[in-house]
Amino acid sequence: MDILDIFLSASFWAATIRIACPLIFATLGELICERAGVLNLGIEGIMTAGAMAGWMWVYQGGDLIGGIVFAAFIGALFGLLHAQFTVILGVSQHVTGIGITMLASSLSYFVFNMLLPNTTTPPKVVPFQTIDAGPLANLPFVGEVFFQHTFFTYLAFALVPMVIYILYKTPLGLALRTAGENPSSLESQGISVFVIRTIAVMFGSSLMAVGGAYLTISAFDAFYFGMINGRGWICIALVIFASWQPGKALLGALLFAGLDAMQVRMQLQLGTFIPYQVFLMLPYLLSIAAMVIVARKAKYPKALLQPFRRGERN
Repeated sequence: MDILDIFLSASFWAATIRIACPLIFATLGELICERAGVLNLGIEGIMTAGAMAGWMWVYQGGDLIGGIVFAAFIGALFGLLHAQFTVILGVSQHVTGIGITMLASSLSYFVFNMLLPNTTTPPKVVPFQTIDAGPLANLPFVGEVFFQHTFFTYLAFALVPMVIYILYKTPLGLALRTAGENPSSLESQGISVFVIRTIAVMFGSSLMAVGGAYLTISAFDAFYFGMINGRGWICIALVIFASWQPGKALLGALLFAGLDAMQVRMQLQLGTFIPYQVFLMLPYLLSIAAMVIVARKAKYPKALLQPFRRGERN
């Protein structure tokens, strides 16, 4: 099988869709935070917390939908904590975000070890199953690519037009975007910048946590340490690649996922000739290159990273 055969394989495109799903959730979450003017570097830890929370809910006997909701709730709590420091107190968004990542990751591992102290191998749960699409699933090529996925996968793609609609077609979306561009004008309209930014960070963080939960209760069936594996940092880069636009964020997630799916298949073909580490870093190198090219013309929110204080001009 050569490179062309990889691109003509239905399994490759199906894998691309599955790999992209947690990135879609987390990238949209980060995008919402940043469009409101708040950089959320806590994304890596929040995804870890969501992965553990969603899995633990199901492991303790809860249903799968409840696992998604519980993960979103945990993510919103960390988002509220992040907002208290960065939005209300005006503390450095960089420092707070790194602190949230360390806190959320460490707390997740602590809770896991506390509830399952004698576990040597990650316990398994029954994850989301593939939706029965009937005859559509049996269509050549198209069936495997589009109609053999879980509910969680379709939820990720349905979220993109929902976010686009909220951001560009609703008063809440207008207020959110104004909070990231010109918060003083928003305040002059009698709308609290603090409230809008806090809501954005909480909602964005809940999506990040749901992205983490996708890994444990849809893509896999267990939680283990280090499973996020830098996906949160990739999502921050994808927001820049997308120029803070949800539609482009979807394309960026699919691009990185495709590169990741391709490197796995290239390892099988060329792994005996080239060290596997080369293939592992390939998606990241190509993503960085693409981001650098696009980021030069990216128009970022003008009030991003700027704490808002009443009476001061931004």
